[in-house]
Amino acid sequence: MQRKIAVLAALVLISSMVYAQDFDGTESFAAEPENFDSGFGDDFDFGFDEGFSGSSASASVVAISGEIEAAFLGYAHDFSSGKKAKAASLGDMVSGMLNFSIADPKANVTAHIGFNLSVDSFIDLANISSANAAHTPLILDEAYLQAFFGPVNITAGYKKLFWGRADSLGPLDIINPLDYSDLTEISDLNKLKIARPLLNINWYINDTTKLEAVFIPNFAGHRFTMNEGDRWAPAQFSDIAKKVKNNITDEIMRFLAANPAYSAVAPVLPSLTENFSGYMPPFPDTSSLEYFQAGLRFATSIGSIDIGGQYFYGNLFQPGFTMGSPEKFVADLIPGLASSLSGGSSDPYTGNLSLLPTKINYTRYHQIGIDYAQVLFGFTIRAEAAIHLTEDMAGTDGSTANPFVGWSLGFDRDIVWGINFNFQCNETVRLFHKKLGKNPIMDFEAGTDPTATRLTMRVAKSFLKDNLETAVTALWDIEKSDCYIIPAINWTIKEVKAELSAGIFAGKESGDLGQYWENSFVKIGLTYSF
Repeated sequence: MQRKIAVLAALVLISSMVYAQDFDGTESFAAEPENFDSGFGDDFDFGFDEGFSGSSASASVVAISGEIEAAFLGYAHDFSSGKKAKAASLGDMVSGMLNFSIADPKANVTAHIGFNLSVDSFIDLANISSANAAHTPLILDEAYLQAFFGPVNITAGYKKLFWGRADSLGPLDIINPLDYSDLTEISDLNKLKIARPLLNINWYINDTTKLEAVFIPNFAGHRFTMNEGDRWAPAQFSDIAKKVKNNITDEIMRFLAANPAYSAVAPVLPSLTENFSGYMPPFPDTSSLEYFQAGLRFATSIGSIDIGGQYFYGNLFQPGFTMGSPEKFVADLIPGLASSLSGGSSDPYTGNLSLLPTKINYTRYHQIGIDYAQVLFGFTIRAEAAIHLTEDMAGTDGSTANPFVGWSLGFDRDIVWGINFNFQCNETVRLFHKKLGKNPIMDFEAGTDPTATRLTMRVAKSFLKDNLETAVTALWDIEKSDCYIIPAINWTIKEVKAELSAGIFAGKESGDLGQYWENSFVKIGLTYSF
């Protein structure tokens, strides 16, 4: 259904192009400015006069933009291990974006819809059927309307918002979940974010001050791939089945020791517990208003200093998994299994899963945060700090995250020989850490460090009148001693960019980044933007 809606919306926008007044294919418009980074500058443009290049101020204007990329991505481990390299399909090699924007100055309204393109989603015309007739290469990225009322504008729809001032992810940028199903694009924050349905109101009080409110009617966590064998499946989820199996097995052994009359079931238990090797408890349904989120942000400039503050009420994007004692489940399982075996059943009883005390939970929290940005001695400095107050203020609820403090500090500057250096440190500090439980299956934070510190660094140098750029981006998780290094060379001539890049995962395999050591890759690509 979502795909049908996306295609219908695209057709409506294309039809609007045909009937747009005075549109000759060369006009473009600048939509209402996005949230500022540091300083305000052109962000405070309340009218439409500067935003449109059309011949008539009352004409509706349509702009089309996007990009198409042809690239080859090869994973080093697939070759070094002697495996037969998988043949790259067309869908693996071609991707793109397509954006339509429409502005009606007379009505003071703009509309935007954007798609990501995936070639392997095209209909197989040779084998079309009712099962695949709804397939489309268009995947909705953003779709929203903006209405302008003097210094106030209202946005409604699926949108990506950027809060805070950090160059990369900071503690205040908490509106949109992230897509971690493919880490080859981790350095592109706009591609990483997932648009959410929201209502966003901006009030530009004066040239240097803005008040912003957001309401999100439901919730979605970070996106992870959980398919068995997928190269980007995180250990956080792949370990759940192992934890469940081990916990059930331990309880079965205790039950049989206390109830030797059921010892006859012992021979079938190994195959029975193996059924839990792929077990995944259900995720909660977060699509209702019960999971609404809301926030308020204020930002202003005082001289050369940009400051801001915000309040947000929502859910942590990272879920927590816990499991209580499976006593009731095992007490039902073993007698039921014994009964089915004695009756000669060819399909032995495997238990009532509703009695299994597993839980996946997204922690509810309040955030209060501040941010700061300033240019000092040639350094553009950005800082953020926030406290997150969860429902577990005692620190003893294993299914809920403890309260924590998050902060980031970063800067960028051109150093010698035109080399630009960008650095950011992000850290979270858990409160009441000593109150955590000892068993990680009953307290999902048990056994983890009280702090999590990540350094993000980028060094870049341009040549040939900025047409050729060499850059190295590095992410380093200090406590987990793992890293992700991304060297790249980009050669841009007008609208065409040629890219040669790589991704190298290293460090401890137990780390968030080091676990993907087999996924180090090389990428060669060509991109056309329009």
